[in-house]
Amino acid sequence: MFSAIESRRDPFDPALRGYHAVYRENEVNYCPGCARTHWLIGRMSAECAFCGTALPLQEAYQVGPAPSVVGWSSRPSYAELNAA
Repeated sequence: MFSAIESRRDPFDPALRGYHAVYRENEVNYCPGCARTHWLIGRMSAECAFCGTALPLQEAYQVGPAPSVVGWSSRPSYAELNAA
């Protein structure tokens, strides 16, 4: 159920939100905090090695819903191994 406030809100358009700093692979990325170019790259973000400013990775954005649950294979428990 939507509230009255939600029903009056315009749909989100990322092109209208303005400048959005992201870390782009294969480009020189200047830190918006200190203007240096040394980064520690993670899975979802990059962190400036000097001042700690974090930026999301451009490649980390996904179009559509996030992947569902990852399937794991079950391993036998220690008790099952000793019983055999």
